[in-house]
Amino acid sequence: MDISTMTVHQLREALDKKELSAKEAAQGYFDRIEKYDSELDCYITLTQEKAMQQAEKAQARIDKGEAAPLTGIPMAIKDNICTEGVKTTCSSNILENFIPPYNATAMEKLDSQDIVMLGKVSMDEFAMGGSTQTSAFKKTKNPYDKACVPGGSSGGSAAAVSADLCAAALGSDTGGSIRQPAAFCGVTGIKPTYGRVSRFGLVAFASSLDQIGPVAKDSLDCGIILNAICGNDHHDRTTSLEAVPDFTAKIGKDLKGMKIAVPSEFFAEGIDDEVRKTVLKAADEYKAMGCELVECSMPSLKYAIPCYYILACAEAASNLSRYDGIKYGHRTAEAAESYEELIVKSRSEGFGDEVKRRILLGNYCLSSGYYDAYYRKALALRQLIRKEYNDIFEKCDVILTPTTPSVAYRPDEKVDDPVKMYQADICTVTVNIAGLPAASTTCGYNDKGMPIGMSVIGRRFDEATILQVTSAFENGFKTVKPKL
Repeated sequence: MDISTMTVHQLREALDKKELSAKEAAQGYFDRIEKYDSELDCYITLTQEKAMQQAEKAQARIDKGEAAPLTGIPMAIKDNICTEGVKTTCSSNILENFIPPYNATAMEKLDSQDIVMLGKVSMDEFAMGGSTQTSAFKKTKNPYDKACVPGGSSGGSAAAVSADLCAAALGSDTGGSIRQPAAFCGVTGIKPTYGRVSRFGLVAFASSLDQIGPVAKDSLDCGIILNAICGNDHHDRTTSLEAVPDFTAKIGKDLKGMKIAVPSEFFAEGIDDEVRKTVLKAADEYKAMGCELVECSMPSLKYAIPCYYILACAEAASNLSRYDGIKYGHRTAEAAESYEELIVKSRSEGFGDEVKRRILLGNYCLSSGYYDAYYRKALALRQLIRKEYNDIFEKCDVILTPTTPSVAYRPDEKVDDPVKMYQADICTVTVNIAGLPAASTTCGYNDKGMPIGMSVIGRRFDEATILQVTSAFENGFKTVKPKL
């Protein structure tokens, strides 16, 4: 049985029918990791011994007939999500040897269902980047073309799912960090509503924007994982008291009569022709399913990138101030004559260029004389963006946009140019600014066989409708697997 191409729900059925054991499933993925990961560089830390212990525990639960939806499912975890007793590096030298003494709440919830954790996967350093090339340890490659980036910051998560090196993965999304790599790697990922998933144990980048979410082979799998990780948490006072529904309940239901907004600004200059045409073709397919397409406008999109980077960098500058070389993390081996010198040397050695750039930008925007000119205006823009989304949702059920302006690119095309890299987030950042849920799934391929992603954005706490819409498209779409 070739388990590598199986979805989470297919694995669940096979495990419950005893067509394979949890240990066999885990070992099948470790065999693929050994064969292919040296080419892709997805995993920073493998946890094979721990995984086999978890698989044994999961099998005992399955044998008793008490399996939960994710019992025995082999998963990968982004390396900024704390895992008790297992290194959590954030792909940064400053946390190279950090071993958390506790689990993130999302991990606790997964462990309560007895998943099998295969290991921790690479990412952009502290989730700052859109390519996974700012990682201090593993610069992950795209399974569809190893000369191209997998996207970021959850590039390791998306590439591992795409290459069948895990059944599914957890990522985190601050400005598109689940959806953009999902689009580049030809898989499905969803960023939940802000507050749906606890951020306790997620190493902070920008606290008002960060959310943990799943990356999987299809929308049904994403819904199954969301069912497991969502809910209020007393450790995180920003988590919502909103009831957690079954996110898979609407999957398979008719879309007839649903109104889908198509904002013109998301299809304007700056979006590659192939991407634009492919997503608009997907819109026509929704129309054929009985949906009504509603043209609309979102004028604030032109301000989205500066708004996002001011807010995100300001929060990052504050969050990263804890790394001083004393409490935990990297501490310089060089002699330091003062507290200030110790901090400067430790941070200079521990942080990479992109992290330093964002700390500088954040502190600049928050400094005296510039706070009103930049940060306060960004906060006002945040309210405008929320209002424009609310106006659209008064008339429509979901919004359809490209996930990215282009397909995956080579590192030398954008990685060395921060402005180009930041502009590549234009289609995703407004969702985080507004705290909305959104999913990305593959809607086509360009002439070189690279995946093209479309994004479905929904009302707050309406992830179930989003997954209904993306799953309806997936059912009639033939995916093309990467050739490793």
